[in-house]
Amino acid sequence: MKSLPIELILVAVFAVSCGSGPRDQEKKNEGAKVTFKERTADQAIDVMIDGNLFTTYRWPDNVCKPVLYPVCAPSGTEITRGFPINPKSGERVDHPHQIGMWLTYGNVNGYDFWGNGSKGLGTKNENGGVIKHIKTVKMTEGAGEGSMATEESWTDPSGQELLKESTEYHFIAKGAICLIDRITTLTAGEAEVHMSDTKEGMFAIRVARQLELPSEEDVTLYNAEGEPETVKGMNNEGISGNYRSSEGITGEAVWSTRARWMDLYGNIGNEKISLVICDHPKNPNYPTYWHARGYGLFSANPLGVKDFTQEKEELNFSIPASGSVT
Repeated sequence: MKSLPIELILVAVFAVSCGSGPRDQEKKNEGAKVTFKERTADQAIDVMIDGNLFTTYRWPDNVCKPVLYPVCAPSGTEITRGFPINPKSGERVDHPHQIGMWLTYGNVNGYDFWGNGSKGLGTKNENGGVIKHIKTVKMTEGAGEGSMATEESWTDPSGQELLKESTEYHFIAKGAICLIDRITTLTAGEAEVHMSDTKEGMFAIRVARQLELPSEEDVTLYNAEGEPETVKGMNNEGISGNYRSSEGITGEAVWSTRARWMDLYGNIGNEKISLVICDHPKNPNYPTYWHARGYGLFSANPLGVKDFTQEKEELNFSIPASGSVT
């Protein structure tokens, strides 16, 4: 088993055309105030930029991990899928465990933290692990940047802790660009923790329907009455997403490729959106493989190799007893 340092840094970039949203896009908000609004009863903390919602850190009992949901462009437009928390007409109803923005992994000592909750809100899979929010350590507000530190616990189905998690979030506002920088430290207990090779990981966001790639397949969507309905031959009106990698690969061909960064871009109405995830040079197996799908799952997975190389290579990561990776 290889034991390597991890440093996971997300940069989420939203480039928005001027005047396309409800807020003043020409405003230069380099000095915008980043603040936090705690909603303890809702198990949520809103992240605000000049009083407008950027994202919400939430840990509801019916979701198996903390998530950032929704995530908004500087205009206020939601770029994350609403289902299953807040379903919207025309959205796909697949993979209900893919909510907002998150960090999990599909094989931790044999337990699936990635796919737990795949049967819907409030459900847990027999072999599913749960990431529990323990506490918010601190929140620091400021002009142009705010930060938040949290502690979590990765537990198996019996409730036994496998990993302690400490995470810092840095929320940065620069004009029409907003960034999220996530730094996570995972610490093992008295036993070594194995994160065996799987494509189901690791840092991901599930995007709004408009940012999916056009497709002609049959799909189940929410209709205007709020009910799931199977649509034969999808209507691609308003669906404009496309991937572009640092290596020049585009479209659905980016899946299973390696790249330093990946850009998912498209339009929501008349608004131009660009969402970029960057890999850090100190990450294991840099540049990362991409578990990026046309249906709206956008994920960087530095620990999954076997599925992406048709089993020609394999990387089985581990954290030694009492050891930590950041």
